[in-house]
Amino acid sequence: MALNPKKMDVTERVVGKLKHNQIELYLDGQSIGTMSLPEGIELNLAMEPNFEAIENKIYQHYTATEGDQARYTDCDEGGWC
Repeated sequence: MALNPKKMDVTERVVGKLKHNQIELYLDGQSIGTMSLPEGIELNLAMEPNFEAIENKIYQHYTATEGDQARYTDCDEGGWC
């Protein structure tokens, strides 16, 4: 029996993380490479409404309860949550 080299398409499983003007590529949590982004070129990122990209960071906008007795905020006038 011989071991033969094979090739498998894993494209759909690769995840990228934006870091320092490059995209770090991962497969199942293991680093597999990087993709450099051109410097001096403004990237046009299309973000969902509650996300924002500023200076190589991605922020999520959300609402949160504050205070010692945080309670449900999506209750109706009758008190049902």
